[in-house]
Amino acid sequence: MFDPKLLKKAQQEALKLQERLKKAQEQLAQEEVEATAGGGAVRVVITGDLKVKSIRIDPDIVDPADVEGLEDLILAAVNQAIEKAQALAAERIGAATGNLKIPGLGF
Repeated sequence: MFDPKLLKKAQQEALKLQERLKKAQEQLAQEEVEATAGGGAVRVVITGDLKVKSIRIDPDIVDPADVEGLEDLILAAVNQAIEKAQALAAERIGAATGNLKIPGLGF
């Protein structure tokens, strides 16, 4: 038989989960991770919600004859930063959801 109290409790728990998720996502937007390539010659800072905040390049490594090498270093640093940010997001969202696997969150 249908129990309205049980349904109400489930709705309340869902609302609490939504609030925890919202708070975790807001916190992720404020957190930053950093990655480097080329021994620190290229440095990328990205937020937990995958927004690139800065890319710094050591001027000493800029060689107009090797633009491709610089592009590779930038790509490596950006990809590493994205991986770090995704790991941070998985950790924070997992903590907010009690490590439930929720479809559509991608973590």
